[in-house]
Amino acid sequence: MTDIVDAGAPAGTEGKLIRALDWKGAFWVAAGVPPLVLFSIGGIAGTTGKLAFVVWIISMIMGFLQSFTYAEIAGMFGNKSGGASVYGATAWLRYSKFIAPLSVWCNWFAWSPVLSLGCAIAAGYILNAFFPIPAADSQAVLSWISAHATSITADSPRVAEYIAAHAGTSPDDAVKALLSADGVAAFTPAIRNWSLVSFNIPFLATANINATFFIGGILMLIIFAIQHRGISETASVQKWLAIIVLVPLLIIGVYPIVSGQILSANVTGLLPPTAAYAATDGTWSNGGWTLFLGGLYIAAWSTYGFETAVCYTRELKNPKTDTFKAIFYSGLACCIFFFLVPFAFQGVLGHAGMLAPGIVDGTGVAEALGGLIGAGRIVTQLLVILMILALFLAIMTAMAGSSRTLYQGSKDGWLPKYLDHVNENGAPTRAMWTDFAFNLFLLAIASDTSGYFFVLAVSNVGYIIFNFLNLNSGWIHRMDSGHVERPWKAPSWLIGLNTVLAFVNALFLGAGAKVWGYANALWIGFAFAALILPVFAYRHYVRDGGKFPVGAMDDLGLVGQDLGVRKAGILPYLALAGGLAIVLIANWFFQLPA
Repeated sequence: MTDIVDAGAPAGTEGKLIRALDWKGAFWVAAGVPPLVLFSIGGIAGTTGKLAFVVWIISMIMGFLQSFTYAEIAGMFGNKSGGASVYGATAWLRYSKFIAPLSVWCNWFAWSPVLSLGCAIAAGYILNAFFPIPAADSQAVLSWISAHATSITADSPRVAEYIAAHAGTSPDDAVKALLSADGVAAFTPAIRNWSLVSFNIPFLATANINATFFIGGILMLIIFAIQHRGISETASVQKWLAIIVLVPLLIIGVYPIVSGQILSANVTGLLPPTAAYAATDGTWSNGGWTLFLGGLYIAAWSTYGFETAVCYTRELKNPKTDTFKAIFYSGLACCIFFFLVPFAFQGVLGHAGMLAPGIVDGTGVAEALGGLIGAGRIVTQLLVILMILALFLAIMTAMAGSSRTLYQGSKDGWLPKYLDHVNENGAPTRAMWTDFAFNLFLLAIASDTSGYFFVLAVSNVGYIIFNFLNLNSGWIHRMDSGHVERPWKAPSWLIGLNTVLAFVNALFLGAGAKVWGYANALWIGFAFAALILPVFAYRHYVRDGGKFPVGAMDDLGLVGQDLGVRKAGILPYLALAGGLAIVLIANWFFQLPA
């Protein structure tokens, strides 16, 4: 199954991937991972309190260690694209045909939402730039409050409702709060509240077709147009975006530390909060541990993400040497950013400052970055542009990686046949259009103020499932395919440690999925993961007659439909049972603070 050509092949290359990258190109394509810290930095601070920066460090260390398993198995598949989920899935084929597509599917629906979430935040920045909501202390709002001071009285029903919702508030304070809210609303541009239609999706969330949705859709189309030109062009754009974005972000992360702005009180006395988004310290109770594990659960979605650097093995000029370099140096870069940025944010802003609405929803991060370096208005506006570019960087990485996962899944007979197509530039366009359509749906949910973390929490269920299956695939490949050449081989003790970490991640999944405001996030994630089972059954048993495409297992030295001997015996099944047991027990045992 040869569908690879060298870069610069003149003609007749339509439908084929092109070997146009070295490891540096793969590194640049994956450079959108460090900005992912900005997607959930406020949310993790809200759920874990002063422990937030520790959560990021622990999670990044785990991600870096786990990457060595991915690096080894990626080197075995010099003729496949799609990333670690594809390479690890082949280990499970001997034991169940249905587990392999589950791994690929879960990785895809975890990565793909970066498009919708990133575009939702970027749309928020654009709306804030052109149609800002006035501050409560702005002169216009204060003048409005003065002119309408008698419009709300202490015996108003609205005051009673406000006090009921905010226990302990005095009538006078309630009147002031309501007047302030009315004043802000009076000067809020109509487009900020406009919605074409809003509807509830049963058992999921509320979808909102509003200005954020339309702006986000346009941004996705722009990114699609860039990637339509192939991986080489994508890597070139990513390189310059990364330099423009990551260098200032690194400086901003270092500056508060070297200038002595870190307040020790903000990074000591490490305790979980009394409840999610509470500004007071709690204790290491069951509820406190649940919040902490919930932070580690969501952080994994960002910190583990640099494994996407091995999505492009099939497009590397020299996959034997470049695969390991790409993921290793991507991991080192992520360590720097995921260590420094959360620490600097928390050290300067403190726990209370991290709970600001703009930090939690991501649209105020640029202003916070400006505050870290004492920037004026002009520099802060430049940081807003920088944030939009950072989001573009992350979205470009997500579309490049997730579309190739779909493409290779189709090529190997796991996903629908129509995804098995690339254009004359070597871009998997049908997979990219599928990404686009799926993310328009997610964008409608993420455009609603309550939907952002719903999308994040549910998609991460898939990511942890993928992570569990792939970390276990390391030792399964060692047992079943030990004869296959590995350009780089991880120490055996590290393969063993990463297997243990697979079960630790299962603990995060069981305990943490419920933390993000959706008690059923775990079960919805499981249900979405299961959707691939009938899809694969149709592709494999109906469309392909129960046979995998010719050459699907060539990299393992297997011919035809021979899946090889199950040398690991019952062990993979015991691993699956153990992982599921940990998830279910953790979900039952760990409960949110009362």
